[in-house]
Amino acid sequence: MATYTLPELPYDYAALEPVINPQIIELHHDKHHAAYVKGANDTLEQLEEARDKEAWGAVNGLQKNLAFHLSGHILHSIYWHNMTGDGGGEPLAADGVGELADAITESFGSFAGFKSQLTKAAATTQGSGWGVLAYEPLSGGLIVEQVYDHQGNVGQGSTPILVFDAWEHAFYLQYKNQKVDFIDAMWAVVNWQDVARRYAAAKERADVLLLAP
Repeated sequence: MATYTLPELPYDYAALEPVINPQIIELHHDKHHAAYVKGANDTLEQLEEARDKEAWGAVNGLQKNLAFHLSGHILHSIYWHNMTGDGGGEPLAADGVGELADAITESFGSFAGFKSQLTKAAATTQGSGWGVLAYEPLSGGLIVEQVYDHQGNVGQGSTPILVFDAWEHAFYLQYKNQKVDFIDAMWAVVNWQDVARRYAAAKERADVLLLAP
């Protein structure tokens, strides 16, 4: 039985228009995300075979493949719920997300400063990657991270709560090579209710990071 499964979209393919067209959503979810799920499951099977045969010649590549595909599955699973056709704007206390809004201001000085940093982080990833807002449990604050491909350049133990996909397959059919235009447009569909729920859950789980025996 497969360990990982492709989650269903929380909306139909056309729900995020005009920011993201239906063709992109369909291909992105049904083909690209599905490929990461399959890749993770296939790699787990290959690692099981390596254990059974005590054949470890390919272990470095297999571990890298597992991290790549599993991270892709996790980040995309967050990505779909981070967006809504009724989203955008700025997180406000009046909308029930005041705790998140306060945390953004405390960590970045202002919402405008945060927005600028995450936009630049996502738009300037070298090659394929992501811009990520994450809860960092040691400081109890929020940080912006860049994820190259699906791995690397992140603080250990940080929890992604808002992710911007900057891979070409996320935007090229609609925005061509204008990655910055896509990232700018993404702010109009951010689901702050979802981000706030993820922030609250990450804070509650902060003590799972074992800092000392």
